[in-house]
Amino acid sequence: MSRHSKLQKQVLSLYRQFLRAGQDKPGFIPRIRDEFKENARIKKTDVMHIEYLFRRGQRQLEQLKDTNTKQLGSFSKPKEQS
Repeated sequence: MSRHSKLQKQVLSLYRQFLRAGQDKPGFIPRIRDEFKENARIKKTDVMHIEYLFRRGQRQLEQLKDTNTKQLGSFSKPKEQS
């Protein structure tokens, strides 16, 4: 079994917290899974980007935990056309 770095453990913990927080809100679990799956493609050596996303995820988690939150917005780059 491979050992996880401190940052990897923090990201996994954040993922579990998101799943718990999203249970009471319909449609959130698939969105959470998709977002984490998409970002799992980031190279492990790109620590700055991972830390940025981790901090952004912590802020989004706090918003998700708010009882008034009904949906989460997202910012995404438009896909490049070939």
